[in-house]
Amino acid sequence: MKLSEMKQVLAERDLRLTRSLGQNFLHDGNQLRRIVAAAELTGADRVLEIGPGLGPLTELLVAQAGEVLALEKDRRLIEMLQKRFGSTDHVTLRHDDALEFLQREPRDWSDFKLVATLPYSVASRVLVELAQSNGCPERLVATLQAEVAHRLIAKPGDKDYGLLSLLIQLRYEPRAWFKIPPGCFFPPPAVDSACVTLIRRRQPLLNHEQSESFSRIVKRAFSQRRKMMFKLLKEDWPAEKTADAFRKTKLHPQARAESVGLESFLRLTRALAST
Repeated sequence: MKLSEMKQVLAERDLRLTRSLGQNFLHDGNQLRRIVAAAELTGADRVLEIGPGLGPLTELLVAQAGEVLALEKDRRLIEMLQKRFGSTDHVTLRHDDALEFLQREPRDWSDFKLVATLPYSVASRVLVELAQSNGCPERLVATLQAEVAHRLIAKPGDKDYGLLSLLIQLRYEPRAWFKIPPGCFFPPPAVDSACVTLIRRRQPLLNHEQSESFSRIVKRAFSQRRKMMFKLLKEDWPAEKTADAFRKTKLHPQARAESVGLESFLRLTRALAST
């Protein structure tokens, strides 16, 4: 769907875009094809798309995937999408808030790939919700605010490294990312955008109970970034137990979360869970 076609559709239906829904529609064909290429789709793939909008990405997904489930919050757009894709057997369109849907209807997403231009206001929460599900998608190909993309792939010591980095990287390995200029969207967003590809780890790094502890630990550790982790974690675990876990994992008591890598957080989680 070219920009001229997008404007025509909006004008014909007298549709005014809503900023609160993050309606900045990607129309650039080259960027859309790059996103689909990153998903490495086959006819056997099941795809979750969140925020299809006017359907330019949906059209490409339908052509390559075996099944597409698209969640759209704007009822006006659902009606338009039904006219475009309603007769296509392997497409399911749902009028729903994506974050509420994921929280309300937990399911096994392990045989899905997420391929979506996410509403920027909820992008990080949607990704964390999917990553923490019992069966998380095999791959996440998400277009979102560039600042969030940087946080997803950040490493210890990077200015963008933090809670989001660890919650996602526990289950996923960053593969690649690329920038998408504002002019590729209509209307152009006021922020830079990027598409990031994340691949599910072949084997879980922690079991379910440990993963819950990991989440609790990193949330507490980053609750005050400039404060020493040891002092923060003592708010949830006894000082002696915390000190013993730090000794076992060879973490300095004065370490701050922003300098501690995933592997150290994994060791700390196992130590706190076993003592």
